[in-house]
Amino acid sequence: MSYIHQLALTYIAGIGPMLSKQLVSYCGSAEKVFEANKSKLLRIPNIGEVLAEQIVLQGRQALSRAEIEIQKAENQGIKIFSYLDNNYPQRLKQLEDAPSILFYKGNADLNQSRIISIVGTRQATDYGRGITEDIISEIKKYNPLIVSGLAYGIDITAHRAALKNGLQTLGVISTGLDIIYPDVHKNTAQQMLIQGGLLSEHTLGTEIDQRLFPRRNRIIAGLCDAVIVVEAGEKGGALITAENANDYHREVFAVAGNINNKYSLGCNQLIQKHKASIFVSVQDFAESLNWKLGQYESPLLKKKITFDLLPEEQIVYDLLSQNKEMHLDDLGWQSQLGVSRVAAVLLNMEFKNLLKALPGKKFTLLT
Repeated sequence: MSYIHQLALTYIAGIGPMLSKQLVSYCGSAEKVFEANKSKLLRIPNIGEVLAEQIVLQGRQALSRAEIEIQKAENQGIKIFSYLDNNYPQRLKQLEDAPSILFYKGNADLNQSRIISIVGTRQATDYGRGITEDIISEIKKYNPLIVSGLAYGIDITAHRAALKNGLQTLGVISTGLDIIYPDVHKNTAQQMLIQGGLLSEHTLGTEIDQRLFPRRNRIIAGLCDAVIVVEAGEKGGALITAENANDYHREVFAVAGNINNKYSLGCNQLIQKHKASIFVSVQDFAESLNWKLGQYESPLLKKKITFDLLPEEQIVYDLLSQNKEMHLDDLGWQSQLGVSRVAAVLLNMEFKNLLKALPGKKFTLLT
């Protein structure tokens, strides 16, 4: 299985999603990372003496752990997606810090044409819960996938309202898929496996750790076309999700609230600082996203129709169209062509006057 080696990389201390992708890009595949000797690894940027030695010495053990993890996941009906797989969420694949591995259980289409994330405070008020239920009741005619974090408050309200209205809903969690937190949401989580699903970047057995919540929030932001923040205090996970969404060029909306309510302070500040559009109605929201009733394709998933390009050139062109400029390393792993191959493709495209090289090994389109 192609993801054994990709999963094994996550077991080596010091290798996160970005470094994992860089290793794969320079070596050509995850398998070749484990075949590389220390001297070859040391030629890769950001791979120092200690990390190169760890990869060589821990490789066999990491592969054994990956094989065990894959067997455990299969026994529980859990799918494992590598960022190199076609069924990996395409919206996430565009992002530099996207997880290299995802664990998924359910029946929702993670590349559905309409996906929105609804988040907010754990200390939701009756107003916030009511607004969340109203939004989902009205938005069901557009049939979006509803994403949230299975937490207390606005999150669980969004999941339950989606289930009630016949919409699929996805919970992104910060534990392994075999551990549901909080425990009181287990019944809802079970329903979501039938009408949506659960997603995590963490291996089975990963227990609750507050430090993992921000990492979960970036997935909630990256998976969707737009984030709606219903209620939020001055600090908290909902605001982190909104910040991530802005960084990822996703649309962000916030529900304005009572200026005397501390759980509306975060939403009001997002609007005041122009980090979110004010949520007025579902109709206004749908018009902002150019949603029409009937068939629809997300702009984030559309392939651009361009002039006569070779297949590899088309891949690079599409990536550069989605980003103002990109580094050679990022193009290497996001295109899945590898650094050496994508460098040759970039040179050919430069000869065709399609792009230009910028300082620091970055590239941008001319057309």
